[in-house]
Amino acid sequence: MHRLPHRAILRLTGPDTLALLERTVTHKVMDWPDGEARYGALLTPQGKIIADYIAHRTTDGVLIDVHEDAADDLLKRLKMFRLRSAVEIVRDETLVSAVSDRGGPDPRSAKLPRRVVVASGEASAPLDGWDALTIAAGVPEWGRDYRAAEVFPTDINMDLMNGVDYKKGCFVGQEVASRMKRKGLIRKRTVRLRGEGVSPGAELRAGTLVLGEVTSAAAGEALALIRTDRFAKSIADGLPVTVNDAPAEIEGAPWLIAEVNAHLEAKADE
Repeated sequence: MHRLPHRAILRLTGPDTLALLERTVTHKVMDWPDGEARYGALLTPQGKIIADYIAHRTTDGVLIDVHEDAADDLLKRLKMFRLRSAVEIVRDETLVSAVSDRGGPDPRSAKLPRRVVVASGEASAPLDGWDALTIAAGVPEWGRDYRAAEVFPTDINMDLMNGVDYKKGCFVGQEVASRMKRKGLIRKRTVRLRGEGVSPGAELRAGTLVLGEVTSAAAGEALALIRTDRFAKSIADGLPVTVNDAPAEIEGAPWLIAEVNAHLEAKADE
């Protein structure tokens, strides 16, 4: 069992814990069995991500596994939204995030190691190669690929990873998030990328057209935030993708192919 040193744990307990999360965060909260992990986020009223996290349901509440640099801000904001609700919210320094065969599935991808929250003494040395694992799985992470109030949920594919419940009653930023989803043509997505010399911050181009920017790279693979409409145009024009003037390949995941085709069809109908 290896701990993830860049994570912190918030503990929520009390009879109103689920009610608080139901009205504030993006993921499905009700019908949540003990031991199940869910992926979600708290958004700004404008619909951008303050912090995303993995939440573990426990017998007496919820444990939120969040990036350590986002933990204090998330704690403060949840306390603000608590109002008079019977919920205790603390940062629990006795617990750590870890990967373990006896943990539950990472709700973002079956390609990632199983996750668990344990007492700090139970986890051994820090896990090496976490960036390579998440990049290979196509999973962007807070603190590496984006930070607070920089991206919308669809920018980092939260909707594709069951991180947003568009059918729930309400959550902070829901109106903006739902409107972007209902429009049908998502303009920005995070994609997997392969190519020599790919480095964070480098621009993806197709001819003179800027498609987006590399957000992280490890072990020969990368993640990039791109404009899907521009990527569709590059395909229609037969232009190859380059990074730092070298050839690069965007992985053609089924969902990306479908969205690119939607852009091409919309353009053809104009």
